[in-house]
Amino acid sequence: MIKLLVVDDSALMRRLLSEIFGQEADFEVRVARNGLEALEALRSYAPNVITLDVHMPQMDGLQCLDRIMIERPCPVVMVSSLTAAGADATFEALRLGAVDFVAKPAGAMSLSIHQLAPVLVQTVRAAASARLKPSLRLKEKVRHRIAGAGLKPSQRADQPGQPSARRAIGEGLVLVGTSTGGPPALEALLKPLPADFPWPIVVAQHMPAAFTGPLSRRLDGICALNVAEVTAPTLLKPGCVYIGRGAADVIISRRAAGLAAMPAPPQTYPWHPSTDRLVRSAMELAPPGQLIGVLMTGMGNDGALAMTELKALGGATIAESEDSAVVWGMPGELIKAGGATWIEPLARIASRLRSLTP
Repeated sequence: MIKLLVVDDSALMRRLLSEIFGQEADFEVRVARNGLEALEALRSYAPNVITLDVHMPQMDGLQCLDRIMIERPCPVVMVSSLTAAGADATFEALRLGAVDFVAKPAGAMSLSIHQLAPVLVQTVRAAASARLKPSLRLKEKVRHRIAGAGLKPSQRADQPGQPSARRAIGEGLVLVGTSTGGPPALEALLKPLPADFPWPIVVAQHMPAAFTGPLSRRLDGICALNVAEVTAPTLLKPGCVYIGRGAADVIISRRAAGLAAMPAPPQTYPWHPSTDRLVRSAMELAPPGQLIGVLMTGMGNDGALAMTELKALGGATIAESEDSAVVWGMPGELIKAGGATWIEPLARIASRLRSLTP
């Protein structure tokens, strides 16, 4: 049984969320009206997972989250508004240690929230199984891993007789897929890379459209690489990172001047931006040996099939190891399918990329 604590100052939201999760056989639900009540329930109820509103009286969501991560680390899913301020608060929450977030629906709450119920339940259920290190917040975990403390050796996942991944020659492309736990993981991946990194990097991060722009700006401000959201066809250049716009897909196309990233309406893939679609679009235009796929933390299996195909054709793939992934769904599925050339803890993925590129 998953013990869920719903924290929200809105009586309507507390009731609606209680109804949604109360209908699930594997959830037990309690509620709190603000951050102070949440901290009391943290001690008396000991929840397995928490949904936490951002804006509340007496103690807001960020203050409450900060205390949770210090007093009794617990998986937290933030409930955020689809605004620029909501996006900024969400990324601050992820920095403090929240596992994931759910965007508050606009319009009639009672109608919209039930439409989002399947995604909401899936997100919270996945968060409940997320791995947290009790002594460290997510930011501190990333710093700890970058410092190299306690990391297991890299694993070469190739089997005898399979294509060997060697340092590539010439122009190429790095394709990154991530979901739950992705923003801090992207920060850990991109910050160590130098401004002259030789290949463009295209990222499919599962996220609503209102959040990928702020995510791109945040990463651009802390990385040596140039980071931008893909809102129109954009030529790919070395030293640049291209974040797919949320709620759509990002694909690779060819222009007269070279390869480009462009937004595309969602197709039948279950997650967006779709990593599988991104990788397959690149494979149609570039030799496999000039492509590197990176699959990091996230629930589900997006990217696993396409990257397995890429490896079989001679491309290189990197899966985040179970030790460092917040949710080991996507990279775990890649490894199970035999599609990972390398299995790396988060802190070593950047150095592996540098070893595989010219």
